[in-house]
Amino acid sequence: LEDDEVQEVLQSGTDLRQYSKQIEKHLKEVENKSIQDYIKESQNIVSLHNQIAACDNILGRMESMLLSFQSDLGSISSEIVYLQRKSIIMSQQLHNRQAVRGQLSQFIDDMVVSESLINGILDTPVTDKEFLNQLSVLNHKIGFVKEQSFKEVKCCQDVREILEKLKVKAVSKIRSYLLEQISKFRKPMANYQVPQNAMLKYKLFFEFASTNERAVAQEICGEYVDTMSKIYYSYFKSYSSLLNKLTYENAAAKDDLMGVEETGSRGLFNKASLKQKNTVFTIGSRADVLTTLFEAPIIIPHSAQKTENRYPYEALFRSEQYALVDNACREYLFICEFFMVKGSAAMDLFSAIMGKTLYLLVKNLEAYVNTSYDTISLFLCIQLVLRYQMLCHKRAVPALDNYWDTLQEVLCPRFSYVFRLNIQSIKDCDATKFGKEMKPHYIARRYAEFSGAIVSISESFPNELVSRLLAQLLEEVQLFMLRMAAIFPLRSHQLVFLINNYDMILGILMERTRENCKEVESIRELLTSCSSEYVEEVLSPHFGGIIQFVKEFEPYLDKSDHLKKVESKALSLVQSFTNTWKQSLDLLNKEILSSFPSLLTGSSLLQLALAHFLQYYERFHKLLTPTVRAQLINIHHIKVEIKKYKTNFS
Repeated sequence: LEDDEVQEVLQSGTDLRQYSKQIEKHLKEVENKSIQDYIKESQNIVSLHNQIAACDNILGRMESMLLSFQSDLGSISSEIVYLQRKSIIMSQQLHNRQAVRGQLSQFIDDMVVSESLINGILDTPVTDKEFLNQLSVLNHKIGFVKEQSFKEVKCCQDVREILEKLKVKAVSKIRSYLLEQISKFRKPMANYQVPQNAMLKYKLFFEFASTNERAVAQEICGEYVDTMSKIYYSYFKSYSSLLNKLTYENAAAKDDLMGVEETGSRGLFNKASLKQKNTVFTIGSRADVLTTLFEAPIIIPHSAQKTENRYPYEALFRSEQYALVDNACREYLFICEFFMVKGSAAMDLFSAIMGKTLYLLVKNLEAYVNTSYDTISLFLCIQLVLRYQMLCHKRAVPALDNYWDTLQEVLCPRFSYVFRLNIQSIKDCDATKFGKEMKPHYIARRYAEFSGAIVSISESFPNELVSRLLAQLLEEVQLFMLRMAAIFPLRSHQLVFLINNYDMILGILMERTRENCKEVESIRELLTSCSSEYVEEVLSPHFGGIIQFVKEFEPYLDKSDHLKKVESKALSLVQSFTNTWKQSLDLLNKEILSSFPSLLTGSSLLQLALAHFLQYYERFHKLLTPTVRAQLINIHHIKVEIKKYKTNFS
């Protein structure tokens, strides 16, 4: 009903039956026309039907073809997977066969005893390079067969006998050669470094013997130890004996102490020999054994005897110890390399070789030390021991450490004992037996030379014991100087004596040591104190009135009334000063310069005294009233006069 045409028919009032018939008729006509159209196109439809049928056949054949291809591809894929698996299996088999072939080939090479190996061991001389190469091969094969025997490899039985024979032959040739080389050490005047160097070139020989025939290796080692022990002992015994003949004839005795005075008779009887005697308290060139001569060539006794040279003990000790260091270091490094030892084993072997020699040297040192009273010589020996120990450590040789410690145990107690004897000798020295001479005392000079030597030597290796002994010695010297000064009745003479001695000590110490060492600082303080007191003492006779006036009335500088009361006293001092000041300065100059043997010291003290005088004069000037001050000599005139007393040493 909703159709537009139906609604239009209904609205127009048309008969529906009639209208239905019209529609049926119209549809019939359309159907007939359509049939006619089909009849006209029947040929084309038949052709289309045939073409569709043909296409269907073609598609069917293609479908069967593709299904065939799909089946073929499936079979190819499975074949590829099969081939891939087979390739992997074949590759693994090849790898396994190659690995087995390599191991088997190496095994055969290690196991087979070649003709060249047999000929090389049996016929080649031991010094030939070919023998060394074949010995290395033989050593490897013996080790390899031994290893395989533990695994119960049957083919080892086939080569064991021939390898054993070759081993015996090789060990026999090695033993003969090494014993022959060791026997060369025993030849008189032989340079044992030559056979040692020859043995080092063939150190594989001992390694082979040690690995395969330990009894032979022990025999070789024992023979070497026995031979070298005797050689070193004989050499150092002879060398030490010859060196002892080169010592100074007059060694320091128990009377050669710092506080013991040399007697005239002793000087008379020993006058000729004293020309060559090294002094006990001065260092001179003796310290060269620690510097320029430390690694110098050793002393040749025969040459020294021809030239009649004589040496202090420390020079002979240096030569002996340096010879030991060179030989011992070379020996230690040789046994470590040739006998393949290290650590405690190397130390034991070294002790077996050098033990008797080291014991001999210690006993020789003890024989000298027990009778020595030369403190400087003992201290130089101590320093040499410390330095040679460091030298051994630089060469990576610790084998002599116990020896160095033993030497220190021998030297240090004696050094301390003799040092204390010197201190006690000063303490026991009677100051009253000496004359009243103000020049430097021999004890002061000995102390200066001795302490300067000890301090300069010990700078590289400071030692608490040495510092303590030096402090005790300085204290006793100060006390002795005070005892000596006390024999002079005048304080000025006492001070002159002290200044002369302290100045001389300071000068020597400054040459030998550093400026900031304790001894220099202590003596400088004493010298400064005595100089200041001496200046006051020497000014007093000439300008004592002015000095006393300044000290007495300077506290009243601001109280003019009080100064006015002493105007007459000040006037008297001014008048007296005006009449005598030039003469007093001249007398002061002569007195000071004549009191001191050192012109430099005298000039310095004179300038110090004049400076003090000017200071007192300026202070005195401030204390005077205007009336008195007008009569006082102008200070510029005094300064002009003072300039006349200046010298080139001022």
